[in-house]
Amino acid sequence: MIFESLPTTPRSEELLDKAFSRAARSGRSKSGLEAQQSMLQTASSILADNLENVVTRWPDFGTVDTFYYELADAIVDVDELRQSLSKVTWASRQVWQLREEYQPKLRRTDPDKARKHRKQAFARMADVVEEVGEDLERIGEARDALKTLPDIRPDEPAIVVAGYPNVGKSSFVNRVTRADNEIAHYPFTTRGVHVGHFDRDRIRYQIIDTPGLLDRPEEDRNDIERQAVSALEHLGDAVLFIVDASEACGYPLSAQLALGDAVTDRFEERDVPVLTVNNKSDRSRDVDADFQMSVEADEGVDKVLEAAVDAAAWRPDIPPSRQE
Repeated sequence: MIFESLPTTPRSEELLDKAFSRAARSGRSKSGLEAQQSMLQTASSILADNLENVVTRWPDFGTVDTFYYELADAIVDVDELRQSLSKVTWASRQVWQLREEYQPKLRRTDPDKARKHRKQAFARMADVVEEVGEDLERIGEARDALKTLPDIRPDEPAIVVAGYPNVGKSSFVNRVTRADNEIAHYPFTTRGVHVGHFDRDRIRYQIIDTPGLLDRPEEDRNDIERQAVSALEHLGDAVLFIVDASEACGYPLSAQLALGDAVTDRFEERDVPVLTVNNKSDRSRDVDADFQMSVEADEGVDKVLEAAVDAAAWRPDIPPSRQE
């Protein structure tokens, strides 16, 4: 996952302490001008390199898949994050420029003046790093939030499972997928996102149930959740909307169908097919659905899964063979 390997972002105080303490150690092993030059070189290298690494380890949001871009934007505000990354890049370059400015001053002077110049350089470098202190905090908070996103791969076909709670979504996901199912969490949800996998014709499919997002009406979602649903619209190749005609789930069938209409409208705007599936069909079939199924009775499950694969109509992006 693109955010999983992001390194811990240092705070400005931590970075300055690290740079100046190592600089002091390097200076103690030398004397005179050489000591001051070594301290300047050590501190500037640590500051500039660490600031640059903060930025370069982040993906380029201009090329990130739309699913992850919108999901990240729902959580951290990508525009503000990019501005902070740009400021940290500026800070790294400023430190290098200060090093270039002060290096000549430490070559042709006496040790006392060299020490004053080096201290002046350290003070100006500290000002630069402290100026982006809030930006480093913002980047660190964004990293902590985004690295916990579930490992969902936009380059693999995805079937999204929707419907009110207790209609059997998780049971269906567990039934049709391998034993390596995972439960991960979006930073803004309290319930786990169920991500399972299954194979058809040597293609790995993802099947995803997102409690808290697609299991209640639009008006009950907050702004972040609405944007997360928008991200899912870019991800899904097909949607299974599961209802419970028996109403054993605790929700009236009319409310379930109204939610199904809303989900269908949203996904069909992006030409994502939505199949309505009545689970618990051994209890009631009193609904006009595309498929009847009972996970508990093991009836119609495979048929539903095959229909979802057909609806996804996913074809791998294989480059054409070269002409001889």
